[in-house]
Amino acid sequence: MKPVSRRLFAALAVTAALVTAACGSGDDNSKGVNADGSVDLSQVTLHIGDQKGLGLQALLEVSGQAKDLPYKLEYSTFTAGPPILEAINAGSVDLGGVGNAPPVFAAAAKSQIKIVGSYSSGLAGQAILVPKDSTLKDPKDLRGKKIAVTKGSSSHYHLLTVLAKNGLTFGDIEPQYLQPADALAALSTGRVDAWAVWDPYVAQAEKDGNRVLVTGEGFVRGDSFFVAGTKALANKASSAALRDLLTRLQRAHAWVKENPDAWAKQSAELTGVPYDVTLVAVKRALYQHHPLDQATIAEEQTVADAFSDAKLIPNKVNIADFIDTRFNDRFTS
Repeated sequence: MKPVSRRLFAALAVTAALVTAACGSGDDNSKGVNADGSVDLSQVTLHIGDQKGLGLQALLEVSGQAKDLPYKLEYSTFTAGPPILEAINAGSVDLGGVGNAPPVFAAAAKSQIKIVGSYSSGLAGQAILVPKDSTLKDPKDLRGKKIAVTKGSSSHYHLLTVLAKNGLTFGDIEPQYLQPADALAALSTGRVDAWAVWDPYVAQAEKDGNRVLVTGEGFVRGDSFFVAGTKALANKASSAALRDLLTRLQRAHAWVKENPDAWAKQSAELTGVPYDVTLVAVKRALYQHHPLDQATIAEEQTVADAFSDAKLIPNKVNIADFIDTRFNDRFTS
């Protein structure tokens, strides 16, 4: 593995240990709420589940949206979306940003979560990668191959749809459920034949000479979601803080799209992801926020049905039961 890759994946593959004593802001439904029912946001601390390389902390700080917050933010860092939602269910995290598959797995586990916001993240940064000298030329060539993927991630769904549209099932491959750092090592040493993953890992892997076999184009819609805990949503003060934060995140994404070079330079200093890798990733991202409308909910139901039909989750889920549209007015369509 090249030195820059070691640095990148060491920076990205950080999972925060969940401290059982830690509490999300919704544990006390009266905290931040005055006797007259008004809200005191200065009494609110939102606990955010973050991902290195996709970091909400870096996004808010670099864009300037972290300035003059009327409430406090505390961050815990995870390798991918599924552990963020586990932390939200446990009550130690209030909000996190994830892809389209993690909410499905959380819903199947009857987790205490709600999808509260959505944005189109783009499809070019979602890919199945192979080594540059691989004999695999077409998705149909994946039959019988060992493929690394993070279980319950957006790439899990991408891989599932690529297989299905090419007449294959998960039974036709040997899935290797690995976190990104381990998956890169496996691809680099030939222990797997392909790797399904997302940006900025895709951008870094391409820089290292690996080849994209197929992107998300034509296979997935590419929505990402903000997910909150039901306890935080039940608290009037933390719900008000979440409303403000979602607005700031939309503004931050708009700033990033208008200032990709500045974002790449400044976020590289905060996240450890190289400037050139970040620039590639951001230039092919969309960051187009939109309401949780019927089309969005229907598409996420399609994701859920695909996993249940493939028996990759234990039961069917009704995604509408895990949607909260109270913040729709904060998202432009």
